Amino acid sequence: MVTLELLTTIEAFNGMDQGQLSKLQPNCQELDFNQGDKLFTEGDSAEHLWIVVKGRVDLRFELPAGRPTTQEHTVSSVDIDKRDPVAQTFGWSCFVPPYKMRLSAYCAADRTKILRISKESLLKLFDEDYKMGYVFLTYLITVVGYRFHQFQDVVAKNMGESLMCGW
Repeated sequence: MVTLELLTTIEAFNGMDQGQLSKLQPNCQELDFNQGDKLFTEGDSAEHLWIVVKGRVDLRFELPAGRPTTQEHTVSSVDIDKRDPVAQTFGWSCFVPPYKMRLSAYCAADRTKILRISKESLLKLFDEDYKMGYVFLTYLITVVGYRFHQFQDVVAKNMGESLMCGW
């Protein structure tokens, strides 16, 4: 079972009290992945929030015609390191219509530990405790903004490379 101590390291839950974290605790599923494992695929139904508590996950676009994607196609990485041991959240597409994953997720570390929480269980908790939902959604807005800026950087870099090839 996921410990309350672990839940206190998750930035998305900062501001929640012990009682709220205790209600959240039984809804968390702890999963282990190895390097190269795919957690989900772009276009899959988005039904869970994912949290990296150890290791790294690369978020990538899938390539057309069944070509394999590589680390070079990574748009964003979600990781934990010794300098910043705060657990990081991804999979926020489960809260945004059309509720489909926008990127694929690949384990990029030798071993990665993930917490997975169903959207339905989170929404039920938030319906019962509006403050809990407010704390979480305030954090989620920050994550979405950060990922949007990362995506802009990738697009700008790739457009710059395309422009340079035309010279």
